[in-house]
Amino acid sequence: MGVEWSLRSLTGPVILHPLPSSAPPGSWMTTSLQISAWSPESLVCTRVFHDGCLRRMGYIQGDSAAEVTETAHTETGWSCHYCDNLNLLLTEEEMYSLTETFQQCKVIPDCSLTLEDFLRYRHQTAKRGNSDRALSEEQEEQAARQFAALDPEHRGHVEWPDFLSHESLLLLQQLRPQNSLLRLLTVKERERARATFLARGSGSTISEAECHRAQHSWFCKRPIEAPSCSVSVSHVGPIADSSPASSSSKSQDKAPLPTEPESRFVDWPTFLQESVIYILAARPNSLAIHLKPPG
Repeated sequence: MGVEWSLRSLTGPVILHPLPSSAPPGSWMTTSLQISAWSPESLVCTRVFHDGCLRRMGYIQGDSAAEVTETAHTETGWSCHYCDNLNLLLTEEEMYSLTETFQQCKVIPDCSLTLEDFLRYRHQTAKRGNSDRALSEEQEEQAARQFAALDPEHRGHVEWPDFLSHESLLLLQQLRPQNSLLRLLTVKERERARATFLARGSGSTISEAECHRAQHSWFCKRPIEAPSCSVSVSHVGPIADSSPASSSSKSQDKAPLPTEPESRFVDWPTFLQESVIYILAARPNSLAIHLKPPG
């Protein structure tokens, strides 16, 4: 294909800019989920950067600084470029494995994927190591639903960063044990998951149905105009059951969850283990849902 692959083509350059102690307090931007010189409350990480550094690195362009600042002061917030890039969670070996998969399946880096491209890729990955193996009809429908979740604006294609984040999550889910995934969560993410567990549970347990609703709630963006609600993956906190995010005629991904039998209850450690991959999937600053929860 004549395409050169490298780790840089997956993640892009990452530059550290240390914070000078002499900087004026009003010029700092916390790059977690809040931007505030006075009361920075981080929901993902506690890194801080000078807004000028972010602009020089290309993470803020044009007049987007005001928009980013406004977003950061909402409940949804804004993730820094470290938390926004789920590919950075992979080890070097995992990144090479993902690169090899893309090469074998003839995926062109930095290019968007149509539904046809996405389904072809899923079929090719299913056949790796077994040429007679193929996606079942149910698996193909599931892949199509995931594509729709990655393309909430119905543009007919999935952007490369969203596709890369999705595949990174699948690789993490496939290769990492639960304890390893849990270590990727920040303190703030654990605290908000705990708050969700306590708000939705009863005592020391939570029903399986509420567990699924909580997993869907990671992706609910704070509504700007009632009664509509945009889908986002940067919210990692609890939402009200009456939130307009629970229903919308625009997308099946925002349809109300079906009533589930509440025969199974899980405790806090189990809840966190079963939710960890969805909490991680909620980090990127994108309308896409990078890992669609079941139900």
